[in-house]
Amino acid sequence: MTPTDTGKPKYGEWPWIVFAAGVVCFYLYALTIPLLGPDEPRYAQVAREMFERGDWITPTLGGFHWFEKPALLYWLQIASYHIFGVNEFAARFGSALCGLGIVASLWVLGSRASPTIAGAERSSGLSLGRLLALLTATTLAIMVFARGASFDIVVTFPLTAALVSFFIFDRDSESRVTPLIIFYFFVGVAVLAKGLIGVIFPFAIIGVYFLMARRIPNRVFLVSLVWGTLLAALVAAVWYMPMYWRHGYEFVDEFFIQHHFARYTSNKYQHPQPFYFYLWVLPLMALPWTPFFLAESVRRLAAAIKTRSLRASPLAIFATSWLVVPVAFFSLSGSKLPGYILPAVPPAILIAGIFLFRRIHISTTWRYAVVGISVSIVLLSLFALTFSLPKYARDDSVKHLILSADARGMAASRVLTLHTISHNAEFYAPGRLERDERGRQQRLSGNDELLARLAENGAAVLVLVPLGYLETLTRDTRMSSEVIDTNSELAAVKVAKR
Repeated sequence: MTPTDTGKPKYGEWPWIVFAAGVVCFYLYALTIPLLGPDEPRYAQVAREMFERGDWITPTLGGFHWFEKPALLYWLQIASYHIFGVNEFAARFGSALCGLGIVASLWVLGSRASPTIAGAERSSGLSLGRLLALLTATTLAIMVFARGASFDIVVTFPLTAALVSFFIFDRDSESRVTPLIIFYFFVGVAVLAKGLIGVIFPFAIIGVYFLMARRIPNRVFLVSLVWGTLLAALVAAVWYMPMYWRHGYEFVDEFFIQHHFARYTSNKYQHPQPFYFYLWVLPLMALPWTPFFLAESVRRLAAAIKTRSLRASPLAIFATSWLVVPVAFFSLSGSKLPGYILPAVPPAILIAGIFLFRRIHISTTWRYAVVGISVSIVLLSLFALTFSLPKYARDDSVKHLILSADARGMAASRVLTLHTISHNAEFYAPGRLERDERGRQQRLSGNDELLARLAENGAAVLVLVPLGYLETLTRDTRMSSEVIDTNSELAAVKVAKR
């Protein structure tokens, strides 16, 4: 449907306006639960320390330099802290916006690419753009990572926006320069989001795309490599140059050598997985659209084997190159985590969308099935976010342990970790954790070390101890111990020297 002469959308557009508003509300829902795992609290605390200092450049954790990641996530969190205050919602708000940005990017791609799909009509009410938006908004990985204060979703958005912009340029000879400007801008943003993969992935994907299509880049793109690379570098330099000026080789060594090259080429950070790890992780992340993604992938592979050629639409070839590069890159890495492969989820959605787009124009059954699956996923997600996730978050987080101790008059007490490290406590007990000379949390290995700390502190301390060691602590007659609260793994214990 097209807008009326009054500028108001016709009746047929209202369901999609409601859908867009619903997606925004859905992605902002349940961002207030306690921060989960080790990473969310650390990143949120790094941003809080930068926020409290008024420093947008140097990341710190516990007052010590924290050069593992670049600044974009922290900037999103700092800006949110200014608007919403320092809380869980603010820590995750930027990630939610990035998730919505991925939905919007694939909608734009589908809206511009519909004519490239074998004769399908755009007038059926479910255009490729709308279909891709529907699939993306209800894909497991996008829904999950958009609710987490992590770098993976923050880098996936600018990578997606950059690649969409390039494809629009490549397929539309009338809009030459503007999409390229947007492409290089988002390449720079991707470098701000997660380092060198922000520039490696876009150019590797484009290179593979031209190879698969058996084409040579046109002159406009080749010339743009000069001014565009400069533009991307200028965008990235907003943070990288001040960091280098302030910290010199310390920054280069920690950020590039240790957390780029050493992380990729070794298991230094203890995340080993087999080579085929992402071959089963990616299909899980693409749920519930995995069957259609796999069906289209198998169909394409069979056709290529039969014809001994890659006869496919430019969009299908581009989606394939977009998928292959991150999967191959991270499969070769010595360090593997599920979130690393998130940049490959948008092309998996795109491939599933190509499969479904043909069928929804052949049969209304397919159309109802897609909408039904989407609605079911949203309802199941809302149920989990409302009833299951809060209970899990309470068991996983130390938030209520710290709050219970604070309510018992221990708001200023030191927090020690016995037989464990609690990165989750970084956000909920800021400035109270014991650290070594390098800024790392100190893990006390026994009651004797705890007694030594009690002698140094004088006053009672709050000890976070695994439940399996709780009895050993409370039975030690050299100390008085009072269990304040527990979660599924830890106990918070008030301990003082007798």
